[in-house]
Amino acid sequence: MRPMNYGKVFVPLAGLLLLVGSYRAYGWAGVAFAAGAIVMFLLMHFNRTMQVLKRAADRPVGSVASAVMLNAKLRPKVNLLHVIAMTRSLGEQRTPKDTQPEVFRWTDNGGSWVDATFVNGKLTEWTMVRPETPEDALPADPPSADAVKPGAADALRPPL
Repeated sequence: MRPMNYGKVFVPLAGLLLLVGSYRAYGWAGVAFAAGAIVMFLLMHFNRTMQVLKRAADRPVGSVASAVMLNAKLRPKVNLLHVIAMTRSLGEQRTPKDTQPEVFRWTDNGGSWVDATFVNGKLTEWTMVRPETPEDALPADPPSADAVKPGAADALRPPL
């Protein structure tokens, strides 16, 4: 059974109670003021959503500058819009559309990625995966002090 999202009921109910309370206290002037405040609240949230999506439209889907930094910044119960604002990119959807839970992936240039799971738009869990590095791709040991030619350090020293 899916948990109930009380925000979908509470927010409109709170707006209605605000309108009724302002009418009882100040008449129609109170209703006009409360309605103006509600409209301003809605416009501020709409503006923020449009700004986040506008910034995300300029980047490829599912890309992030650093998967490690994204992994460090994520917190439980953060909404999807906040994660999109952090990454400045829409996540690559890994699950079928309109199914719960939703899984999105953000990948960086190094091949690391973060898979984030959202239930009803809230982050529930995430995992970070780094690509395997083959043994031959590891850097060689630095040369020892004996391997450095004598006088090589003198070439780098400024003249006196």
